[in-house]
This record gives sequence, C-alpha cells and structure tokens, in this order.
Amino acid sequence: MTTPTQLPGFWSRLSLAFGAFFKAAGDAEFAARVRDDQVGPVAAPAPAPVPTPAPTPVAPVAPAPTPLRVNTPESALQLLTLLQREARLIDFANENLASYADADIGAAARVVHEGCARVLKEHFTIAPVRTEAEGARVTLEEGFDAASVRLTGNVVGKAPFKGTLSHRGWRATDVRLPQLAKEHDASVIAPAEVEL
Repeated sequence: MTTPTQLPGFWSRLSLAFGAFFKAAGDAEFAARVRDDQVGPVAAPAPAPVPTPAPTPVAPVAPAPTPLRVNTPESALQLLTLLQREARLIDFANENLASYADADIGAAARVVHEGCARVLKEHFTIAPVRTEAEGARVTLEEGFDAASVRLTGNVVGKAPFKGTLSHRGWRATDVRLPQLAKEHDASVIAPAEVEL
C-alpha cells in the first residue's frame, strides 16, 4: 500500500470507520477484502443531497417613471397678464369682499366674467371632451382615455363602466397666445400705475 501524504484527522477517521462498518455489514466481498487487507482507504459515504431551496418569488419591477417635461412659467404668466388686463381677475381675487353688499359683488363678478370670457374666446379654441349632454348615461369601454375622463363615485372593478355624465370636460384645441419679445419680463403681470 502507498503511504498517504497526509494522515486523516479524528473526525475523518470516525467517518471512514462508520462508512467501512456499514459497507462491510452489507457487502460480503468488501468485508473479505478488508479482512485480507486488499482495500485501500474507504471513501466516506456520499453525503445526502441537500435539497435546493425553492426560488424566492421576485416582486415585479415597477416600470421606470415617465420623465416629466420641464415647463417654463412664461405662458402661464402671459395668461395671467391677459386675465388681469381684460378682467381685473387678480384685483378681484385679492379684494376682501366681506365689507361689500352682495349686489356690489355681483356687479363686480359680471365685469370679471365678461373679461375672462373675452380672453378665452380671443386666445383659445375650447371644445367639450364628451359630446353627450350632461346627465346622459354613458359606457366607457376597456382602454378608455383616463386622461380625458375621470371616474368619480363608487369606482370598483374594471371596464366597461356605465355611469352618468356629470360634466362634459373641456379640451383646448387651439392656443393663440401673443409672442413675447426676448427681453420681455413675463413675471410683471400688471405694471404699477403712477398718475401724474
């Protein structure tokens, strides 16, 4: 027999002894070879296969958020300028109305209403989102445009949805704001007035 280069430790020998004992108890030929010293080192019994753990379910990855557009405030400020010039909207909104009679407020509201309507007609083309009359029964099929129609009330389940049209909605089909000079400061909604 060849001399092993490294002698097995206690636990390895114990494992080999148990392996040889059970192999000899179950295999007469192996027992005879051990008796006659014809067997080399007994291999340790193969370890029982370790069960592979079931794969952990992976949570679905949320889609990357849609990048947001960067809006510049010039168009909004320009619209505020038009509403202030034509309807005195900012003056009206900033006025403390507690000391005025309802008739006075109504008269001021009429001026604001007329000016706002003038700005909308001159600078926008606005059409209803839905063509049905308010109060009509409507059915929203699967895949309806959720940006154009907002569901309210008891919203459960999935499309098709049947309900009553409470507001037709509005969509701007054309915008005609005046062009601004490059050096124009759009943040000045209404210049201060100094009477001489």
